[in-house]
Amino acid sequence: MKNLSFYLVAFLLIAGCAKGQNSDNDFATLRTPKAGEKVATFAGGCFWSLSEALSELKGVNSVVAGYSGGSSKNPTYEEVCTKLTGHAESVQVYYNPAVISYATLAEAFFYAHDPTTVDRQGPDEGPDYRSVAFYRTDEEKKTLEEVIAKVNQSHHYAYPIVTQVIPFKVLYPAENYHQGYYRLHGNEPYIQYVSTPKVLKLRAAMNAQLKPEFQHKN
Repeated sequence: MKNLSFYLVAFLLIAGCAKGQNSDNDFATLRTPKAGEKVATFAGGCFWSLSEALSELKGVNSVVAGYSGGSSKNPTYEEVCTKLTGHAESVQVYYNPAVISYATLAEAFFYAHDPTTVDRQGPDEGPDYRSVAFYRTDEEKKTLEEVIAKVNQSHHYAYPIVTQVIPFKVLYPAENYHQGYYRLHGNEPYIQYVSTPKVLKLRAAMNAQLKPEFQHKN
């Protein structure tokens, strides 16, 4: 009942991720990975919090918010919010594998949202908020399966992980106003009540893997 009450209050008092629309439809660009840099793509609810959470990890150079997993080309935020394009709000992570492994990055992804709910993250509901881990190689697929087994066996969550593990096809970058949204709009109720708890959850679970400025000092 406590969680239910929280979500009811959230629905009534705050504007959800899908309300964060803007008339600026200039899209971000995806850069080419630098030498020695790799790319990973995940979807786990509103991309505002996931972008921030993963960007705080050591070895993560940059994160781009976008749309992946659907059928339509170059969708806008408004189109994705109709829940008809098949896309999920996603993030593309550029990282240094010499500093952070794909396995550690994947583990962080599972701690940065709730991977046990289908088509829902807190007050955000629908296939555009589903949990997805996109793999580019058979090795990444195997790693994801191993990390899922590890997290399930740890009983970190009361229920098993339901995250989709599917091949990566393409990520369409989201509009510029979504990039770095968490840090630019920290006073918004949605950020404070929905996004920040996810970021703090990742910080608590993987403190040692965070960049120094985000680590909790004992």
